[in-house]
This record gives sequence, C-alpha cells and structure tokens, in this order.
Amino acid sequence: MTTRSITQHQQQRSEPVETWEKSSIPRALIKLGIDIHTQWLVVVAQHDHASPRPPRRFLREEFIAWVEELVRQGHCVHAVYEACGFGFGLCRKLGSLGAHCVVVSPQKLDESNTRIKTDGRDARTLCLRLDRYLLGNPHALAVIRIPREEEEQLRNQSRQRDALVRHRSRLQAQGRSLLVSSELPAPSNWWKPQTWGRLQRHLPPWIIPQLELTRPVLLTLDTQIASLTEELEECAPEKIPSGVGKLTSVSIGREICDWKRFQNRRQVASYTGLCPGEYSSGNKRVQGSVTKHGNPRLRCALVELAWRMVRFQPEYPPVGKRLHILGKGARATSALRKKAIVAVARQLAVDFWRLQTGQTTAEKLGLTFNAHDALIS
Repeated sequence: MTTRSITQHQQQRSEPVETWEKSSIPRALIKLGIDIHTQWLVVVAQHDHASPRPPRRFLREEFIAWVEELVRQGHCVHAVYEACGFGFGLCRKLGSLGAHCVVVSPQKLDESNTRIKTDGRDARTLCLRLDRYLLGNPHALAVIRIPREEEEQLRNQSRQRDALVRHRSRLQAQGRSLLVSSELPAPSNWWKPQTWGRLQRHLPPWIIPQLELTRPVLLTLDTQIASLTEELEECAPEKIPSGVGKLTSVSIGREICDWKRFQNRRQVASYTGLCPGEYSSGNKRVQGSVTKHGNPRLRCALVELAWRMVRFQPEYPPVGKRLHILGKGARATSALRKKAIVAVARQLAVDFWRLQTGQTTAEKLGLTFNAHDALIS
C-alpha cells in the first residue's frame, strides 16, 4: 500500500460517527431501519450494498430534516419500521418528502436467539431485512397496508365506541362485585335510573355513596355510546342481510377499510386470523388452533356474527351443513362447536369480500332479507 493510500485510509478510520452521513456516495440507495419511540428514533442506515452503519439516535424533527436533505441531494431513500402505538404519521411524512417507507407487523427480531435486545440491534435487523426485501424477497418483511387518513378516522370512530363499551362493562362489573360481596341483590343494569330507584330501597346506607361514585360515569358513558351507535348506524347500507345488523356491517367494513385490497380468498381468510395453524414435517401433518394472525377486532366481530347467522340464517350454506353441530339441541362437544363456528366466520368474511367486490350477489350466496333487519345490531 502506498503512503498516499495509507494516509487516506487513516483519515477514513478517524472520521467521527456524527459526520457519517456527509461521506455518502452521491445518488446512493439508502436503506433505513428505524426503531421508533415516543421521544426519539434509533436509525441504522445502509448505503447501497455496503455494511450497515452504526446506529444513531435522532429526535423526530431532526430525523425528518435529515431525510429531507438526503432526498434533496438526489438519494433514493427507503425506510422501514414496525407498526406500534405511534400510528402512521411518520410513514406519511416520509412519503410526502419523497422517501419510500413501509410499515411491518411487529415480530421477533432476534434471529439468532441471542436473548439480547437493544434498539440498535432491532434497527439493524430491520435494515438488513429491508435490503433483502428490495432485492426481490417479499417474505423478508411482513408489510402492512397503510390506511388513508379518512379511513383511519372512520375506523377510530368505530373503535372508540368499542372502547367505551369495554369501559362501561368494567365499571358495571365493579359495582356488581361490591353488591355480591356484601350479599346484596346485584342486577346487571344496577346503575340505570329505573333499576337504581328500586335497588337503593334494599341497600344499607353505607354502600350507596360508594356506588354513587361510579353511577354518573356509567350514565355518561351510556349516553355517549348511544350517540356513537346512532352515528354509525346512519352510515350503514339500506339493504342488509337478515341477522347482520347495521352496526356490525359498519364495524366490519371500517376494519377492512377497502375490500379491494385483497386479491384472492386466501388473503381475506388470512387477514381474519381464523385459519387453522399447522405443523407438518415428513408424513406428519397436524392442524391446531387458529393462527390469530390478522385483525383481532375483525375476528371477534365475525365470530359474533356467525352465531347470529345460526339463528337468523339457518339456510345459509356454511351454516346449513353444520347445523347438526351448531343448532339448538345439537349434541356436540365444545371443541367441535368452536371449530364449526370458526369455519362459518371464515367463510362469512370470504363471502362478504365477494359481495362487496361485485363477484356475486346475496341471493346467490343464500342470504335472505326481511323487514326486521334494522332491529338487529
């Protein structure tokens, strides 16, 4: 090695980490693995096919300004981070700057099972998986669809109602627990005005102030839930199959966001998480419980709807062939009934996809309508 080469090599090795972005090759393909947090981001960058650079911590504003400068210089920037409770704002912002960003489902990033987890290691693993993904390996990343802002706002409205219902159930259960532990009558709707008027006549004076602490909250929640329910039902289509209900149809549609996002029935079933798990090796093939891989809110709504279909749509083909298991008075084990209702729920999702994309009609699917659909929600 010549003296000039040695000098250049020493200068490169002594370059501080803080200035590593300034030495990038013009118009490089820059891949960024991001481990996102509330106050900062930990980022690992890879320029073209070089080794990933050391992790660096940014404030969100600093990171956005840095990416904007890279794009302005002509670099092609690709970024990836895991879906979490921080939403998709960062992805949308990077897209508006001209960068390419994907969001992936959370997964175990310790590929070597070293039992060491740090922000830098996670960002590096995401960066390396992004490199494989861009080279043509679609299985390197489990990319999720980014909903439009309008879709996300509508979906949040439906989810807010579900959160209020859960909160009401917890407070209601706390009051009933207090009544039961005191060996007092404990009706399910103890907090409603009519029931409370009759109940407090039989309650000792010491317990009434404790229950009065939560009653105003429950009454307020009940009013808010009723208001949100009315708003959601107004968005339902006019013609709904018997047993589906306005609220259920709106909730399922908003969780899906766009039915046209799916290319085939396998993708629909996979998104519900209602597909059976499988362990196969050699001549051995074992199918287990459902994978729960997809949207949990959609899965709960479909299973609840499937039980209603047993009552209101017994002639619906997926229900009809399992009516000897799911019907009233059927003698079947709990495990067998669960398998049957999961199969109905999975087929319901596929049929709704075919119906919403214009591939079939409700009549061809065996779904019926009646005048009492509006009463079912």
